[in-house]
Amino acid sequence: MNGMVICEMWSILKTSHGNAILLKPRNMEVVVPVFIGTLELQSILIGKEGMKMPRPHTHDLFLNMLSKVNLSVKRIEVYEIKDDVFHARMIITGGEYTNDKPLILESRPSDTFAISTRIKCPVFISCAIIEETGVPLDYFINELSAVNDEDEIVHTDEKHKHLKEQLEQAVAEEEYEQAAEIRDLLKMLESDA
Repeated sequence: MNGMVICEMWSILKTSHGNAILLKPRNMEVVVPVFIGTLELQSILIGKEGMKMPRPHTHDLFLNMLSKVNLSVKRIEVYEIKDDVFHARMIITGGEYTNDKPLILESRPSDTFAISTRIKCPVFISCAIIEETGVPLDYFINELSAVNDEDEIVHTDEKHKHLKEQLEQAVAEEEYEQAAEIRDLLKMLESDA
């Protein structure tokens, strides 16, 4: 498998090893977990939720600077994994930079994800990375549909109501990571209904 495929930031996962963004390539039943730091995750969640902050964060500042010089991020590429480290880049066009000869800036994947969530530009991933690190989607879906703590299956309506209450509480307590996870669970539950 050669080249790059478009993907979506399918979900956010908290593990004992840290936070991971799960990238799901289009038309494939796998996800690629990319581990990121807590501060980076917070910036991604702020962008994903479209939250307006009183002062611009670093990713907002970067995008404001690009805009002032008539440049824009065309796409994000997670193009390589070397020594268990993902490498990403931003493809930038505008001014003297064209689709044929863009400005290419190397970046940490987490920074490219934070930028992508703010401007809704496409994210691409290398097919070689998918082959090397892809995890079957069923693994995550099965985990999400497991039984609750009392080992009883909760009816879909009750689960939906309970998740909505948890989401409201997480937002009220400014627990944005948890709120994003709950929101993703709600979306999955609603799409299965």
